[in-house]
Amino acid sequence: MPNRREFIRSSLLGLPLLASDPRPVQPASEAYSKPLVVSTWDSGIRANAAAWKVLARNGRALDAVEQAAQSAEDEVSCCVGLQANPDRDGKVTLDASIMDEHSNCGGVAFVQRIKHPISVARKLMETSPHVLLVGDGAEQFAVENGFTRERDKLSDTARQAWIEWLKKSRYRPVVNIENQKPRRNTPVTPKSLSNGKPNHDTMGTIALDRDGNLSGACTTSGMAFKVHGRVGDSPVIGAGLFVDNEVGAATSSGVGEEVIRICGSHLIIELMRMGQSPERACGEAIRRIVKRDPENARSFQVGFIAIAKSGEIGAFSIQKEFTYSVTNASTNRVFESKSFF
Repeated sequence: MPNRREFIRSSLLGLPLLASDPRPVQPASEAYSKPLVVSTWDSGIRANAAAWKVLARNGRALDAVEQAAQSAEDEVSCCVGLQANPDRDGKVTLDASIMDEHSNCGGVAFVQRIKHPISVARKLMETSPHVLLVGDGAEQFAVENGFTRERDKLSDTARQAWIEWLKKSRYRPVVNIENQKPRRNTPVTPKSLSNGKPNHDTMGTIALDRDGNLSGACTTSGMAFKVHGRVGDSPVIGAGLFVDNEVGAATSSGVGEEVIRICGSHLIIELMRMGQSPERACGEAIRRIVKRDPENARSFQVGFIAIAKSGEIGAFSIQKEFTYSVTNASTNRVFESKSFF
């Protein structure tokens, strides 16, 4: 049995203990008891903690994933919200999407100066006939619905990173999060997970509530130093996020252009509908990305996570060291997914 001597924090509302080994090998397929929440990356532990406050009170999965995304957007070290790295013109632009158990969905893209784009996406989903708003129109919609425009100012860390990037002005993504891995048998806490230097810019969260309903959310600042106006997969329903309450939910992290090309999250759900496990479906989506350009695929990362209606979880990535965080009443830990390479 794993060492579970360390408590997270009492404020995390009864979360189970976090295992001392943060990255065990992905377990064999098994169904987790509901309620259940899964997020991308090590930092998903913090997002899950926010979601668990809702799920532990028998709340709705939709509310849980929104809280998870908001938590990521607030986290200075998570590289998702307004504290994240800018595009090549020095502007932080944000994308987000959300989807519930009734196939209601909303997304916003290329949003500036709005702290919680995930909540703007939910407002769009619940108050309009539209699915996706972008740029100035999305910001106008946010302000008209009570969201506040924040100051247009880079964090000190992001400004320094941008200045360094400008010296060469070349985009070359690093494959994975550049974390300081804790030593084996060293307890992991939310604080210790923020000591590294994450280069990924997406938080995807999917949840199954006590009533057996699924929802998902995805929020991002996109590629650091991207071309101004670039939008990836995160706000695109069927690419970065998809939920079908009869089957499951899936989300992604990594190079969004590659996910869009295969409509990744929708593909995974359709494969699950045809009987594949979440892990196998995620693996097939990765295989299709790699098959398109096998040599180039060695230079970037894409990872998928999925939950089946039964509570079974799966994940798969192109490269090693794609991690995901799982939380329910008895589990609160980070796993490393299987990978193509």
